[in-house]
Amino acid sequence: MNTSLISDLSDAVALSEQLNLYLKPIAKVNICVTLPKLKVAGQTISNWEVMEKIKIMCTPHQFTLLRVSKSTLDFVRFEGEVENKLLLPTFVTMLDGKQIKLSGFPVHLKISCGESKVSFPTRHDWDSFFRDSKEFDEMLPGERPDTVHLQNVPCKFFTSKKSQTVSEELVKLAFLSYGEIRNIDIPMLDPYRSDVQATSGNNFQTFSFGSRLNFEVYVQYTEYIGFAKCMNALKGKKLVAKESDGKGVAATIKVDFDRTKHLSADTINHRLLEKQKIERLQQAREDEKRKEREAKERKANEERERELQEIRDQEERRKKREEKRSRKRREKKEKEEAAKLALKIAMEERKLMLAQRKLESIRLLSELLDRVKNEAQQAEVERLEREIAKKAEEERKKKETEERKRREKEERKREKLKRKELEMKSRLLKRKLDEDYKKGEKRRKKAMKHLKSGKHLSSAIVVRSSESLSPR
Repeated sequence: MNTSLISDLSDAVALSEQLNLYLKPIAKVNICVTLPKLKVAGQTISNWEVMEKIKIMCTPHQFTLLRVSKSTLDFVRFEGEVENKLLLPTFVTMLDGKQIKLSGFPVHLKISCGESKVSFPTRHDWDSFFRDSKEFDEMLPGERPDTVHLQNVPCKFFTSKKSQTVSEELVKLAFLSYGEIRNIDIPMLDPYRSDVQATSGNNFQTFSFGSRLNFEVYVQYTEYIGFAKCMNALKGKKLVAKESDGKGVAATIKVDFDRTKHLSADTINHRLLEKQKIERLQQAREDEKRKEREAKERKANEERERELQEIRDQEERRKKREEKRSRKRREKKEKEEAAKLALKIAMEERKLMLAQRKLESIRLLSELLDRVKNEAQQAEVERLEREIAKKAEEERKKKETEERKRREKEERKREKLKRKELEMKSRLLKRKLDEDYKKGEKRRKKAMKHLKSGKHLSSAIVVRSSESLSPR
């Protein structure tokens, strides 16, 4: 995948605000780490550990992408990408000339870092290409610097919601801001393009129609100024689709000027002729396949009809055999039913005879049972009388036992009430005595208090003596 999520769009320039497409400068650095000589056999250096050390050195800043671009015995080169080009000097300052220490190695590893230059065609490149080439006529469209070739463009950036495929109209809308567009060609949208390229043998590319995540497009401008503006705008840029949450999906696209006369009149006519030829060949193949299919269907229908006829004949023979078997089964069933009927009649006659004998036996047994029944009834009456007497005795004993238990229970209840009454009287007596004792104690304490004070002692004695002499 050539896409990545980004959150910093401060340096992005609008390509098409209507489509939420922007151009963001590519910010890359080259980091070279010099490796020491390995003196121990089997000793290795972990590129992952080196990358982690580099990331720690750049804290709090982070790389959006850091990968190994080249690895040798003498050095390891990394390519790092950051979100904003303004941060490149900061990363270069943090890393260039610094050293890192790896576990297991006594020597520090030296780091050199610099801004990575983006490979992109310049005006001198396309001017010299078309000027020096003898196969191009700069007076004709498509054979001069007027066509921009873009590759690795994500399909979802230009997918129409209605058709769910890449739309030429959306591509045209995005790149129309640089100038008037003469023509646009998206090879992925042409289902015959792979066959045309295969027959022509030029710029052969294999792809499956409608099954790719990225696509390529040729944008041809009417004037040179539109082409130049587009190339200058795309130089060193990534294509960014802004999401609703303010973040974006960035895609690294490949941009170049057309070197193959892709949108020249001759090439377009050649592709059109090849396409028509392929369509005619495809139509011929389809007609041939249709005829073969019709012949096969006709042959299959004949074969099917013959098989149906054989099935009908087999069904007819089967019906005849089935009728014959049914007739034999009916005859056999009739014979069996006649035999069963005769046997049933014989069985009914025997049942009737046995019933008569049984009836006579029942009459004889009834007479005998009547005689035995009278004797049995007498014995049963005696037995019942004994049982009634026994039950009456048991009932009497049960009542006596219950009466005794009831009297004992009432006696216990009276005893319990008496004990409770005695306990209550004793508690009341004890409470009375306690109260009298407390009152006496109070009087004694009061008398002792008066004695200690020495006041009114004689009058108290006189009063007490007079009280004792007075009659009650």
